[in-house]
This record gives sequence, structure tokens and C-alpha cells, in this order.
Amino acid sequence: MTEPCPECGAAVGGSTGCAAAFEELGLRRFSDLRYAKWNRLMVDAYSLQHPAEYMRSAKSFAAHLTGTAAALERPDQSGFVNEAMVRWLSTNPILVRPAEPAAGRRGAVTIADVLSAADPAVAIPEWARSAWQAWSGLHAIAREWIAIATHDRAAVRRPLPNLTSVDSARDKFGRGRYV
Repeated sequence: MTEPCPECGAAVGGSTGCAAAFEELGLRRFSDLRYAKWNRLMVDAYSLQHPAEYMRSAKSFAAHLTGTAAALERPDQSGFVNEAMVRWLSTNPILVRPAEPAAGRRGAVTIADVLSAADPAVAIPEWARSAWQAWSGLHAIAREWIAIATHDRAAVRRPLPNLTSVDSARDKFGRGRYV
């Protein structure tokens, strides 16, 4: 049996094998156009399952979490949402990076399943849904960040759940910032 990746559990030869599998999957978008459409979602799903490497900063955490949310919950608006997130994150908002799910509990579908699948249009969204579901405790935060970035005032709630240290973050007027 091949050693599992300690982050996602894929039996691909440990963390080195998983990184090689991700590289192989990324290269498929150049040789097989069926993968090109899914590039962003592939990166986000892999990042959700490997947050220690790909979601170290609060900004990258927010980008990958909201990228997955946009692709799965607002597919017709995902381009708009992702562009809004880039603009918002470039303003350097005060972000508190929440804790991620434990290694091995970040989705049952892994990169190994995608690599062996016949149809990437089925396998990649399935992989992303599995990873997204594993992060269900942070769905509200992802939706909140999207609402802030897209200026969807009706969807913005105060305060954010699970963010206690944000109380000490103040803007230039001394008000608490909940981002």
C-alpha cells in the first residue's frame, strides 16, 4: 500500500507524492482542455486539503476558502466574486485566520480520486464539494467575507462568528473592525 498524504489522506506516496500528483493535475490543463476550465477550483480544493502549505496567511486562507464558496454556491458569479475578493484583500483588511479542520478530516474525496476519474467535469467539483463540506464550520465566515468584498450590505452580519480576537482590531476612528 502506498503511504498516505498526512494532510489529505490520499494514498499517493506521502506529502511528496501528493505534491507531485498536484503538479501532474495542474499540467493536465495544458494537454487536456477538459481540465483547463477547472484550474481555479482544483487549486482551491487542493489548498483546502493542504492549508499548512497553501493557506498560511490569513489572505491566502480567505482567498481559497471564498474561491471554493464562490465556485460551488455562486457558480454564475464566481468570476465577479473572485475579482472582488482580490480587490478587497489588496486593501489589507484586518483578518483573523481561523483554525482549519484537522489533517485527514478535510474531505473524503482527494486528488487521487480526481487523477483516476474519467471525467474531470464530475470529479473536480465532487472533490471541491467534499473539501468544502469538511470546512462547514467556516461557511458563514466565507460568506461574510464575500458579502463584504462584493458590497452586499444585506448579507453582512455583525459580528463574525468564531472570531474573538477581532474585538481588539480598531480602524482609524477607533471602531471595531469585523473583517
